[in-house]
Amino acid sequence: MIERYTLPEIGSVWTEESKYRAWLEVELAVCRARAELGEIPKEEVDELAEKADFTVERIHEIEEETNHDVIAFVSNVAENAGDVARHFHFGLTSSDVLDTAGALQLRDALDLIHGEAEGLALLLTEMALQHRDTVMVGRTHGVHAEPTTLGHKIAVWAFEMERNLERLAHAREVAAVGKISGAVGTYANVDPKVETIACQELGLSSAPASTQVVQRDRHAEVLAALAILGSTVEKIAVEIRGAQRTEVRELAEPFGRGQKGSSAMPHKRNPILAERLSGMARILRANAAVGFENNALWQERDISHSSAERVVLPDSTILAFYMLRTTKRILRGLQVDKERMLENLNGGGGIVFSGRVLLALVESGMGRDDAYAVVQSAAMRAWEGEGGFRELLEREEEVRGRLGEDLDDLFDPGYALRNLGVVFGRVEELRGRLRDV
Repeated sequence: MIERYTLPEIGSVWTEESKYRAWLEVELAVCRARAELGEIPKEEVDELAEKADFTVERIHEIEEETNHDVIAFVSNVAENAGDVARHFHFGLTSSDVLDTAGALQLRDALDLIHGEAEGLALLLTEMALQHRDTVMVGRTHGVHAEPTTLGHKIAVWAFEMERNLERLAHAREVAAVGKISGAVGTYANVDPKVETIACQELGLSSAPASTQVVQRDRHAEVLAALAILGSTVEKIAVEIRGAQRTEVRELAEPFGRGQKGSSAMPHKRNPILAERLSGMARILRANAAVGFENNALWQERDISHSSAERVVLPDSTILAFYMLRTTKRILRGLQVDKERMLENLNGGGGIVFSGRVLLALVESGMGRDDAYAVVQSAAMRAWEGEGGFRELLEREEEVRGRLGEDLDDLFDPGYALRNLGVVFGRVEELRGRLRDV
């Protein structure tokens, strides 16, 4: 196996050196397949494998004249390999090499992304369990709704990350496909068995039918999966951004010693990492649209997809990898203000417990519409600053008569959270699954 990467980072997958190494790996796999089928001498293939080499600089020199990257590559390898180079690139079209080698690169990039995504999913399960009892107000439409916990919020993210892992795994399977079938996919100059043997050696599936290229719905699925992954990351980032607002101040991303938030306002402490993730998620979504556009090519192939893919495939995979790492960085240093969460929960004198009071009044025999009117009136007056919600309710004679003067049970967040153990049991199961990977 040819060593294509010198660094374990995703950027090394997409260097020119790595690209040409992947091309060479495909070309030699084809030669070995032909030797296995008795088409060419095995000893000459062994010699070719030993001598075949290239330099990026020399390929560029030849390409300046040929204006064709694959021809420049093949010519440079031939310069080093000598007579046995006659077996090199025999019967192949450029896309046999480009698409099959591209599948190797995309597979390896997705493996790295999947590993980072697993790490984030595991971190989310651990944080969900850590904060299972960190009570805070839940919000719908940006407005206080009912009590929840930070752990439950994070649990939602954890299960979404599990679905991202499933999408990434399927996208990898769909993308890890090669083709050695010639100019229009008919195997005109190559035995179909060569494709099967070569792809097996490379760890790829063989395209069941192809044109000159592997069909681009596969790449579109990869880009779509990365865009969905990015939207999950953005969901987390937006939550942190919103919770770091001055009037909320429940969460805050890490703020390093010596870090400054503004050149003009020394008090500023901005959620710059989370905002960065939101911006990058937009790029992933835009790149996914390119994947959809690339699927419809003219007849057996044109190259309208090629230039776009050279941008969006490296960019999307590198961005997704970076976004996952940055999200873990934010979460590991996340600052949680539990006291502020309780203050916000009890804002307005406990307005978020209005639903519980409504049900209690109905259970006491009061008509629902009448009960709703009483509770809503107290809540609206609390919003206007006429007093605390509970205090205003206690002034209502009918409320006191039906519910008594002690409303503690109705203003206990534990009632709203009493069934969350089921969710956290599922989180523990998910953590176990991730640890067993």
